[in-house]
Amino acid sequence: MESLSPNIFTNDMNATVAFYKLLGFETTMTVPETGDDLVWAMMNNGGVTFMFQTFESMAEELPEIKRTNGGSLLLYVNVTDINGLFESIKDKVTVLKGLEKTFYGATEFSILDNNNYVLTFAQHGE
Repeated sequence: MESLSPNIFTNDMNATVAFYKLLGFETTMTVPETGDDLVWAMMNNGGVTFMFQTFESMAEELPEIKRTNGGSLLLYVNVTDINGLFESIKDKVTVLKGLEKTFYGATEFSILDNNNYVLTFAQHGE
C-alpha cells in the first residue's frame, strides 16, 4: 500500500469545497472540469488528499452508499503548525475539542465539518 485518499460523500458539494478551502485545501481536479454542478472533487493540502462526491452520483452504481445522522468516522490529520491552524480557523468552524496535550505526546484539536464528519488535527512531539 502506498497512500490513502478518502472519498467523502456529501449532499452539498459547493459547501464542502468552500469548507475545505477554509482549512487550506486546494481543488486539484473536479467532475465536471468547470461549472457549479460538481459531482466529484479532489482537494489537497500538503500530503493530505481528500476526494468528495455527491451521494446522487453513485446512487445507481453503489446504492449501498448511504448515511444518516452523521458518520462513525473520524479523520485524523497530522500537521506541522497546530497552533497556527487552530488560531486561523477556530472562529470559522464548529470546534468540538480545543487544543490539548494528549497522554501520548500529541497536541490536538477536533472540529466538525459541514457534513458532520469529525476532523482531528494533531502535531506530534511538540
